[in-house]
Amino acid sequence: MTSTRGQRLIAALLAVVIGTAYGVLTLMRYRRFTISSWDHAIFEQAVKGYARPGAPIVDVKAPGFNILGDHFSPIDALIAPFYRVFPSAQTILLAQVVLIAVSVAVIALVAMRHLGTVTGAVIGLAYGLSFGLQSGVEAEFHEVAFGAPLLALAGAAYVDRRFGAVVLWSLPLLLVKEDLGLTVAMIGGVLWLAGERRRGVQLAAAGLIAMAFIVLVIVPSFNPGDSYAYTSSLGGDRGIVATLFDDSDRKLGTVALTVGITGLAALVSPWVLLVLPTFAWRFAGDNAYYWGTEWHYSLLLMPIVFIAMIDAMRRWPVLRWATVAAVVVTGFTLVNSPLSTLLDSETYEEPPRAAAAHAVIAAVPDGATVETDIAMMSHLVTDHTVYWWGTIGKQVKPSYVLFDAAAGIDSPVDVVAYAEQAHGGTYELVFNRDGYVLARRVAGG
Repeated sequence: MTSTRGQRLIAALLAVVIGTAYGVLTLMRYRRFTISSWDHAIFEQAVKGYARPGAPIVDVKAPGFNILGDHFSPIDALIAPFYRVFPSAQTILLAQVVLIAVSVAVIALVAMRHLGTVTGAVIGLAYGLSFGLQSGVEAEFHEVAFGAPLLALAGAAYVDRRFGAVVLWSLPLLLVKEDLGLTVAMIGGVLWLAGERRRGVQLAAAGLIAMAFIVLVIVPSFNPGDSYAYTSSLGGDRGIVATLFDDSDRKLGTVALTVGITGLAALVSPWVLLVLPTFAWRFAGDNAYYWGTEWHYSLLLMPIVFIAMIDAMRRWPVLRWATVAAVVVTGFTLVNSPLSTLLDSETYEEPPRAAAAHAVIAAVPDGATVETDIAMMSHLVTDHTVYWWGTIGKQVKPSYVLFDAAAGIDSPVDVVAYAEQAHGGTYELVFNRDGYVLARRVAGG
């Protein structure tokens, strides 16, 4: 079954419209100095390292830290050529938007191809507006964005019954993040259920072996502690079983919303099994951020459940009523969502402290070493060597120390006293306005 020219045009239009909305959202959040986390700075430093070209050194994690010793995401290097031409934080943000937009086009096109133009377009729109994509964009760039088009393409091939293509689109997931080896293995299991016994077993084995090698060999070889740091997060101090049942209402709500946005139709397709590895490590992890619908943790679940929905409706046309349910649930999630802020005029205005923020950044010379907090680091990484004050240690003596004392994130207020105590030597105050405080090193110690 092939797509018509009109369907391809609609899919492209949906991708452009949704991509534009997400692009505006992420750029306005950055312009307003919205504080999210240190993750965006981490990924920009990694891409900056690849773009030199060189190793993905992320000083924000620790001085000289190779990010491959934290998570295995070499696919981030694909952004490096674009970053080399357009070196800025916005390049990283827009890369994520483009990846999501591509997945929207793929989902919409396969839905229209099998379910008709109107139904397919509605499903494509519902996917594009889904809570997992919105939360992912709100959380700024993360490596899992690469998984969205790959899972969409693998899923589309599954719906089309092009099982060889399923394998080809699944294997690059191993370069996105180490835990996706489990997802690749599960795709192998789904192929086995579809009658592709040999392909299924081979893909499942490849996923498990690759993940084991990455976690046990590759990541520890780059990690200063010769280990994979996240093993201990499974179960924490209380054990996996006990942690699985922590905050069960929140976890059940996450599961319910994840399948609810498909009108529950996803539950009828074997493809929905792909959500199990992600839910397993999230709910067994002792980090409460994993358990809800916030942040980027549900981003990759969205292409999975929408492909499962399309597959189920293709098999059983009676399930097409699920489209209505999907629209209703999606509409409900749009209330007070990240995208809803695009209707607020304040989104497009500079915040009251913007002038001071720009001024303090301008006071730091390009190329200088800067110690800072999460409020400012993503605005400094492009042109400076940036360290986080929580991981800088004692060896580095930064030329500048910059904190946002008014952000409410427990940054030191007396920057000079902090800098001299932490790093020795003498620092002088060179900027102090609207909560932004900058000290410069003037003598060694």
